[in-house]
Amino acid sequence: MFDHFYHQIFRKTVIAFGTLFNGITIHRDGAAANDPSAIIKVPLAYGPTQKFLARIEQQPDLNKPVSMSLPRMSFEFTGIEYDTSRKLGATQTFTTAIKTDKKDVRKIYMPVPYNMTFELNIMTLLNDDALQIVEQILPYFQPNYTVTIDLVESIGEKKDIPITLENVGFEDNYEGDYTERRVLLYTLNFTAKTYLFGPVPVAPKDLIKKVSVGITPGERSAAYGSGRQITYATPVATKNYTGDVIANLAEDVLAGATIIPVDDPAGLSELTFIDVNNETMYIESITGNKLNVKRASYNTTAIEHVRGSDVKGITSLDNALVEAGDDFGFSGT
Repeated sequence: MFDHFYHQIFRKTVIAFGTLFNGITIHRDGAAANDPSAIIKVPLAYGPTQKFLARIEQQPDLNKPVSMSLPRMSFEFTGIEYDTSRKLGATQTFTTAIKTDKKDVRKIYMPVPYNMTFELNIMTLLNDDALQIVEQILPYFQPNYTVTIDLVESIGEKKDIPITLENVGFEDNYEGDYTERRVLLYTLNFTAKTYLFGPVPVAPKDLIKKVSVGITPGERSAAYGSGRQITYATPVATKNYTGDVIANLAEDVLAGATIIPVDDPAGLSELTFIDVNNETMYIESITGNKLNVKRASYNTTAIEHVRGSDVKGITSLDNALVEAGDDFGFSGT
């Protein structure tokens, strides 16, 4: 049951959250244009606030032009909780193709919704610095800001993850005499609504999806003896499931026509099936841009088609998406 897999979803979400605040700067009024301290990029690090406050207290000489300790920001992943409001069916699945091979289709269980909580801390010496930083953050959260994360790279499963600003706290650590360092601390709490995916199933083997059993007339009296005949069938799609359009009709087509002109036959092949407005046709030959077809294949109905109608191919990719209850293209004879 618990085979090893690791999509790095928590790690990717943490990185995406930190990246949001990785380019904030503050501008000092009154500084000369060539003064390197006129524009300061606020450093961002992962870790608890107490660690940075302790370092400031223990090494006050860090506040030098070559190694400025304030302002700075830190963030931390503080908790995780199952989100019942976004719960999906436990047995619900969806079908997707492997990113490296679009023909390799897998069926995957729906993701599980979880909320990740984060804490962003802004530490400054000057109140104006803190206000500049906070004002560059708050307008984007109303109260959500959405980022797109490639949660499962192997299947290219990208999700829009809303990050919600829950609250903003403020603290002014200015105790003791005038020799003590002052630290203005803003604390912003966020919730990221992410999803966890289970393992991606291994490539399925060819399965027997339909079995036809018959008995030859001369052996009926043998009652299931040596006269039994068993025929195995693998699934074959009778219509297009992927929605991939290969060409378009170049002219109107009557219900009885067997010559079908298309605008571009480059993606079509002889001895294959196509789907035009849910009518399945078999391409017997191709001459120029004209298809010589057998109409109404697989018990579909020959109808009139207008110019510009989509011509969709029926390929092995459609075979992998055959719906439950479909006759798989076999009549049972």
